[in-house]
Amino acid sequence: MKTNTFAPDYKGFRFPPEIISHCVWLYFRFSLSYRDVGDLMAQHGIVLTYETVRQWCLKFSQKYANELLRWLLGLSVPINVLL
Repeated sequence: MKTNTFAPDYKGFRFPPEIISHCVWLYFRFSLSYRDVGDLMAQHGIVLTYETVRQWCLKFSQKYANELLRWLLGLSVPINVLL
């Protein structure tokens, strides 16, 4: 069974997609600063800078929001096709 997901492209990034998505989720869900997210990740042994978190949030936040909206509306096509 093939699933219809429109995941962002993580090629060329040093960290796995799970870490990237978790950092972006932490930043937006708990209204933390980029440095706070970096500090939380450092407590778990993942060393990254606040600038890395900032770049991830700028690059992936809209894609995550579109996917969430698509999921909430029950659509099977990407949001940008509808706009």
